[in-house]
Amino acid sequence: MTYRFMRVIVFFDLPTTTLEDRREYNRFRKYLIKSGFIMMQESVYSKLAQNSGVADAVINNVRKNKPTEGLVQLLSVTEKQFQKMEYIIGNSKSKVLDSDDRLIII
Repeated sequence: MTYRFMRVIVFFDLPTTTLEDRREYNRFRKYLIKSGFIMMQESVYSKLAQNSGVADAVINNVRKNKPTEGLVQLLSVTEKQFQKMEYIIGNSKSKVLDSDDRLIII
């Protein structure tokens, strides 16, 4: 058996206008986290799978637990394709020193 690691990415845009909508949103988010997904962005989660068969099972489980309203999109890519993702980060404006400059040695 050969293993070709896959990455399942879930994108979702769910309504949060009513209390019931927010409950569904939180239920879906908690389901993703309990299932081993990690948050990449606010509504983007990913999970590593051993092969395409496992990735298909993960996708089927997400389908079973989808919220009643809103948009959920699933993308399955190989780990090699996922590793080619480019991160572009802008400048962060923070007043907190995040360096060794604030280190005091006694």
